[in-house]
Amino acid sequence: MNISNAVRPGDLDDDQIQARRWLILGVLCLSVFVIVIDGTIVNVALPTLVRELGATTSQLQWVVDAYTLVFAGLLLAAGSLGDRFGRKGFLIAGMALFGLFSGLGALATSPGQLIAARGAMGIGAALIFPATLAILVNVFRDPRERPKAIALWAATSGLSVALGPVSGGFLLEHFFWGSVLLVNVPIVLIAIVLIARFVPTSRDTTIQRFDPIGMLLSVVGVSLLVWAVIEGPTNGWLSITSLTAFAVSIALLVAFIRVERRSSHPMLDVSVFSNARFSAGSASVTIAFFALFGFIFMVTQYFQFVRGYGTLSAGVHTVPFAVFTGIAAPSSAKLAARFGTKRIVSLGLTMMAIGLFGAGALGADSSYLFVVLVMLFLGGGLGLVNAPATEAIMGSLSPEKAGVGSAVNDTTRELGGTLGVAIVGSLFSSVYSSSLADGVRGLGLPASALAAAKDSVGAAMVVVARTGETAGPAAGAAVKQAVDNAFMDGFRVASWVAAGVTVVGALLAYRFLPAVAGAHAATHDEVLSGAADPEVAVLHTV
Repeated sequence: MNISNAVRPGDLDDDQIQARRWLILGVLCLSVFVIVIDGTIVNVALPTLVRELGATTSQLQWVVDAYTLVFAGLLLAAGSLGDRFGRKGFLIAGMALFGLFSGLGALATSPGQLIAARGAMGIGAALIFPATLAILVNVFRDPRERPKAIALWAATSGLSVALGPVSGGFLLEHFFWGSVLLVNVPIVLIAIVLIARFVPTSRDTTIQRFDPIGMLLSVVGVSLLVWAVIEGPTNGWLSITSLTAFAVSIALLVAFIRVERRSSHPMLDVSVFSNARFSAGSASVTIAFFALFGFIFMVTQYFQFVRGYGTLSAGVHTVPFAVFTGIAAPSSAKLAARFGTKRIVSLGLTMMAIGLFGAGALGADSSYLFVVLVMLFLGGGLGLVNAPATEAIMGSLSPEKAGVGSAVNDTTRELGGTLGVAIVGSLFSSVYSSSLADGVRGLGLPASALAAAKDSVGAAMVVVARTGETAGPAAGAAVKQAVDNAFMDGFRVASWVAAGVTVVGALLAYRFLPAVAGAHAATHDEVLSGAADPEVAVLHTV
């Protein structure tokens, strides 16, 4: 493969690109930071949105998931278009759209307006995310440096997720709720200037024809699947609506696979999924972000509703998660190179499972040190999983196909996060509602108040306050105790189910991921020519 055909630097020659490669990585990481942090920065604002915009639990989930739905649905198509027409242009266009709708979302006066703006932000994010990793793979050509660069990219992604709550808490403590979106605008402007100045243009020069049918099938199929997952708790997992949506989405994705397998110019070479390493890497990313987003969705509410922390305090109390992720992520590539990808990724998923089992043991008055211990396992585990699993995915493809490969990686990430919020949130809500109904029995709570309290924990806090005002402090305290107990029951069941899923992921990773980091990255030509590392070459030919 001639990589110089994949990178088209414009005013920069190849030597300049290589001299500035770490600066380019910094710009790409800034781009990743702003779109990934937005996935969790709103979590800490959810109770505020209940008070300011009157959002219901369903609307709160859509504030989080509208962004994810559009983001995930468009990723494969955006990655393919970026490969074809130029990743730098798509990166700049995506940043512009993301910044514009961030500003408009900050001005929303209703949950519907905010949800629409969040969905539009997802369009920009879909253009940005695949381009960053694709450009990285094309710029960092040295097989010894690329895993390090991917580790830093992945660390930025993981830290962004973890820093979302504390950033949101700080902003909400000092400014109006829309500041959690408005803060994106200046970051976007800075990023656009840096991208235009330093980032080289790259595209896939081997693409000869467009694949509109494959693109349409991927967008509709993935979007419908994500929608079915998000709405499953509301419609009922076994309802006609849900079953129909799942069936149609699966049919569309099967049709997508058939079209891509028969096409002479596929948008995605689906044969890569027959590579167990590629599929196991994708599954590891999916499961890690399933656990992560599910936990963050619950723990930010735990800190505010159960522990009574303010928005800033709730965010600050999540800082250990970011610290542990930041410590583990940069070293994950070196650990994978020394001990093997399968061992490090499976260890990371096992650590996350331990953290989730620990989260299920939390109580309303548990020591904060115990919460920190939970975050140690979850954050450290995520840091160990992200980069090696991403390298397993990207190393299976040639740099020309990096955009679509990145899109697959990102789609699994977003699908995992969506499943985490939807399934973990659904389990939590079901157990919480049932437990609350049992807990307040005999307390004389009016049916309308009980219905409101079961609808959301935020509404339950309002019911607690009103009960204290009308029936006395003792009655209010009794209802608060019932709400806390119900919340922790939901937290426990949801955490343990997520832990079980993560254990399965650890077993799959150990079974199918490569024993040696980078073993999958050697091409057939490199093996024959002897350019690949001997140990890598041997593994590649097995």
